[in-house]
Amino acid sequence: MPLDPSSQNAAATGAPPSLSLWTKLAFGAGDLGAAITANLQVFFLMVFLTNVAGLNAGLAGSVLMISKIWDAMNDPIIGYLSDRTPVGKWGRRHIWMMAAAIPFGLSFFLNWWVPTTDQGLLFGYYVLIGLLFNTFYTAVNLPYTALTPELTEDYNERTTLNSFRFAFSIGGSIGSLLLAQVVFQNISDPQAQYLILGGIAAVLSVLPIYWCVWGTRQQVQAFERGIHNPEQRPLPLQTQLRLVFSNRPFLYVMGIYLCSWLAVQMTASLIPFFIGDWLQMSAAAYTQVALTVQATAMIMLFVWSAVSRRLGKKAVYFMGMSLWIIAQGGLFLLQPGQTALVYVCAILAGFGVSTAYLIPWSMIPDVIDLDELQSGQRREGIFYAFMVLLQKIGLALGLFLVGQALQWAGYISTVAGAPPPVQPPSALLAIRIAIGPLPTLFLMVGMILAYLYPITHAVHQEIVLQLHARRQGGTEA
Repeated sequence: MPLDPSSQNAAATGAPPSLSLWTKLAFGAGDLGAAITANLQVFFLMVFLTNVAGLNAGLAGSVLMISKIWDAMNDPIIGYLSDRTPVGKWGRRHIWMMAAAIPFGLSFFLNWWVPTTDQGLLFGYYVLIGLLFNTFYTAVNLPYTALTPELTEDYNERTTLNSFRFAFSIGGSIGSLLLAQVVFQNISDPQAQYLILGGIAAVLSVLPIYWCVWGTRQQVQAFERGIHNPEQRPLPLQTQLRLVFSNRPFLYVMGIYLCSWLAVQMTASLIPFFIGDWLQMSAAAYTQVALTVQATAMIMLFVWSAVSRRLGKKAVYFMGMSLWIIAQGGLFLLQPGQTALVYVCAILAGFGVSTAYLIPWSMIPDVIDLDELQSGQRREGIFYAFMVLLQKIGLALGLFLVGQALQWAGYISTVAGAPPPVQPPSALLAIRIAIGPLPTLFLMVGMILAYLYPITHAVHQEIVLQLHARRQGGTEA
């Protein structure tokens, strides 16, 4: 009976056998809380701050930008510290996840409380809570993402592992939108809606973190014991940063991911305004459109993972981005009343969004292997720090640009208790441009960078063989 490719690769390199379904499920569950909280913030926080808390659009965009700037700054710090955390009983990553899980949930809940009506005090409160939440988010999510290359060294299995991760991630996003729909339909008071939604989501976000730790602990500890060298001194942070940014494949992956994520964040944050103000659809419609995108993306994760095994990661990225570009162009051309075409665009976007999740995150473990070959050290934390940093920069920049563009174009915020205002033509045009042509430009740049990315399956196999020879006392690379 012939061996499957992953088994053959394991035999050739001395790597552990394929991961069990239980381990893949436990790993995937670790991204559930991050997905729920991030998705609710993307789709509802701007609307909550302007139309429920009462902040003007400029201040609301500034709140989100300030908190995310700090969030970006703390990524390299926590990544560096997690790399230097002693292996110990719970490993370098798991101890961070367990310690930060409950503060992460509590600070998320406080995002949805309106403590006062004073603009200055509200601004200060939401900035403070944003700083706290994003600190704990990093302390949970960054060590979690750094588990990927520690769980498997197989080129294709990393893509499969990330398909489980993002199936939970997109499932959490879908679940959070369904939860929001249920809460909004059964509770009439806007402030109570968001407070209850935040409380339920916080609990659902914390519990899977402990499942992930329990289900992956054995495999991660075995890997860390295999690479741990107590006599090896960690490189200084400045040296590590220099090595990271001299890794050319990593720079390509960063560019690919930033372009993809900017398109995701700008589109997601504008959907409520585009659906409600331009297309004049019901308040529940933008949730349904978002669900269509997310459900399509979740299904396509496993389809793209299978295609990637046959055609490669870059080919999958090109196919997904091409469909997504068609969708973004379609959004700009949509007119009020074209409801069916809205959902056609949503399905096409879902095909592309799934590749934006899957492909860059399955490339980064291969980059880390190359770095170990060049530097002699495993530094997952610092590499994933910059990937997560880019995700947050994309979110912060996208939300800030949306807030500033809407204010510049004359967008009128809803006053609590008053009917929604009629928006001026300048605001409607700004919404259409920011949801169509601008994300399309980012996606096209990402495709160029993906074409230049150099680590193929064959190149990665050679890297892994050299690494195992070094670890087993063989020839130096």
